[in-house]
Amino acid sequence: MEAWIAFLTEVGFPVAVTFYLLHRIEGKLNQLIASIHALPEKMDKLKAYYKDQA
Repeated sequence: MEAWIAFLTEVGFPVAVTFYLLHRIEGKLNQLIASIHALPEKMDKLKAYYKDQA
């Protein structure tokens, strides 16, 4: 039983920090994915804009 308690105290904090950081970065990754998906449409608009300017 004492081995389990020692194991949890040694490993518990790093696991908690890891889950917290993964939770925080998940939102930023979702924004990055949305930006990447929207990029071709924005590039097409810019291409059309510059084509009209020429």
